[in-house]
Amino acid sequence: MLWSFARAGSKIIKIGIPTDPYKQRRHQFINLVMKRVKPGSGSGEDFLLRRTWINPVTDIKAIVKEKPFVVMGGVATRLYMPERMTLDLDILVQVEDAPLIYKELEEAGSRRRGELSIPGSQWQLADGTELDIVESDEIWAKEAIAKPNYSPDGLPIISLPYLVLMKLKSSRSQDLADVSRMMGAAQEQDLQAVKMVIEQYLPTACEDLASLIVLGKLELGK
Repeated sequence: MLWSFARAGSKIIKIGIPTDPYKQRRHQFINLVMKRVKPGSGSGEDFLLRRTWINPVTDIKAIVKEKPFVVMGGVATRLYMPERMTLDLDILVQVEDAPLIYKELEEAGSRRRGELSIPGSQWQLADGTELDIVESDEIWAKEAIAKPNYSPDGLPIISLPYLVLMKLKSSRSQDLADVSRMMGAAQEQDLQAVKMVIEQYLPTACEDLASLIVLGKLELGK
C-alpha cells in the first residue's frame, strides 16, 4: 500500500493507494493484442456464450465445513466463460480461518506440499486433486467470501467482480485473456459491478479494464 496526504479543512488525512506492480505488464499485453485483433476474429458466438459444468470437481465443501471459502481460478471461470479443462482447484480463505481449514484438510487425509509465492499453501487431497489455498486479510476478500455465486453442484464460486480483481492483480497473460473473454460476454449490470470493485480496490487498472472489455466485445464481433 502506498500513502498520500490530503487536506480536509484544518486536518491532514492519510489516504491509502493500492500498489499495482503489474501495471506495465498489462499495458504491454493489451497493446500487443490491440494491434492484432479484428472484430469477430475469435471463436464463434455460440461457443463464447456457452456455460457448462462438465468436468468433475472435488466436493471441497465436504472437507472444509467449519469456515467459509470461495472457489477461484480456472474452475471459477466456468460460470462466466466457456469451460476449459483444469487439473487443480483453487480456493480463497480469510487468514484467520486458515488454521482450522488446514486442520480439516489433514484430518481428511490431505498432504501439505508447500507454500505459494503469495500468502497461502499447496495441498494434495486424498483423491489426488491438487489444491491451492490463497489466504487474504484484505477487505475485498472478506466481501468476496461472504457473497459467492454457486455452481450447479453447490460449490461457492467467487463472484465475477472479485474474480476479475484477482486476475488483474496477477496480470499473467492467461489471466488477462480470461478477463477479456469474461467481460466480452458479460451483461451490462455485471460490467458495472466489476467496474465498481476495480475502481475501489485497484483504481490504477480501470483504464486497462476498459481496454479488455473492448477486446472481449471485439472477439464477439461487437
